[in-house]
Amino acid sequence: MARPSGRNYQSPTRQRQADETRSRIVVAARQLLVSHGYAGMTVDAIAKEAGVSAPTVYAVFGSKTGILAELLDRARFGPGFEELVQQTMATTEPLDRLRMVARIARTVYESESKIVDLLRGAGMVAPELAALEKESECRRYEAQEPNITLIIQAGRLRSDLDATTARDVLWSMTGRESYRMLVRERGWTPEKYETWLADMMIKALLSD
Repeated sequence: MARPSGRNYQSPTRQRQADETRSRIVVAARQLLVSHGYAGMTVDAIAKEAGVSAPTVYAVFGSKTGILAELLDRARFGPGFEELVQQTMATTEPLDRLRMVARIARTVYESESKIVDLLRGAGMVAPELAALEKESECRRYEAQEPNITLIIQAGRLRSDLDATTARDVLWSMTGRESYRMLVRERGWTPEKYETWLADMMIKALLSD
């Protein structure tokens, strides 16, 4: 039997090594961010800390901003996140789906709070963080579509809302600003925030 061409073959060993290298770079970047701040988290310093070359860092992440994006994604979408998303998508009753959406929002914002504080406190350049946040918000907006589609197909969308407006409302209500204001500034528990958010979304989107 002929061996598959190298073009189509991906060695599990090489993939594991690539994953390990990626993880070492991310860990090194976080350690440098803590100890030396954003300015000290240079690509050369990250490479030295991770035990790889600077060209390897660029090959894996493309830029320092790419590493920052990975730091944020790993904080936001930690263990259990994918399972929570799968549970949410399997929930077909609109009211229950919105309560699951609220749980996802709480989970993400709880998980990301430490790294976001760290980035801001380390003197990260605001335009770079803003660019990453803009990309993240675009992805979050796209993620609202199946939730609104479910509500419409179930005949539960309020009669004064169209699909686009409903999606805009859901996206805005699940934004991190409400979490920051209520949990971080006003001292609400994350559990209280989740319950409040779910109740507000149900009132704003669902017909009686």
